[in-house]
Amino acid sequence: MKIPCELVVWYVLPTIRREVAKELVKTHGMSQAQVAKKFGVTDAAISQYLKKKRGENQLIEESSQYEMFLEEIKLAAERIADNSSEFVNEMCRICTVVKSTGLLAKIYEVQMGCKPPVCACDKSITIRD
Repeated sequence: MKIPCELVVWYVLPTIRREVAKELVKTHGMSQAQVAKKFGVTDAAISQYLKKKRGENQLIEESSQYEMFLEEIKLAAERIADNSSEFVNEMCRICTVVKSTGLLAKIYEVQMGCKPPVCACDKSITIRD
């Protein structure tokens, strides 16, 4: 049995990276190389995120929380672009949002086929700083 954080690594973080990369390139005019440097990955990885070869997750994209998820992505990209926050801090913040909305619990249920542990269901977390 996997712990919820493993599911975050496989199913949530790639989607967050894809959406933040897309927002940084399209809205904030950053190059793929600039985004790659901020993310600590290769330019090729960013290219794959932008072409949707990485980071696609239908559970997130079809969830009722997807619009809220995208709003958090936009906020993260804005903070990263204006250097008011680091990429790592925004990743953790959005992961917390995914957890607090019950989305991680849903991913756990679907992927593991059983009820998620309490640590995947903490709705007492504050979403915004």
